[in-house]
Amino acid sequence: MKPIEIIPLARRKMVRRGINEDLVKHALLHPEQIVEGYGGRLVAHRRLKLGKETQLLRVVYEEKEAHFLVITTYLTSQINRYWKKGKK
Repeated sequence: MKPIEIIPLARRKMVRRGINEDLVKHALLHPEQIVEGYGGRLVAHRRLKLGKETQLLRVVYEEKEAHFLVITTYLTSQINRYWKKGKK
């Protein structure tokens, strides 16, 4: 398993958005889905039940030879906007 590095800006955004680092790491290592992002980046998706609502955790990252580099992460309720049907 490759180590995970989170850039400082992503860390600050995680704190501001109330996203736990363990959730980010779990989504990256055990994604429900991976889709292509901009500039060759990848986005790991993981649906989370938060209270009565289901949210989609999106982790934007780059896969380097020796590690994963997390660029940003955020939660959204717009699951259908980002979820790609029939894709793992």
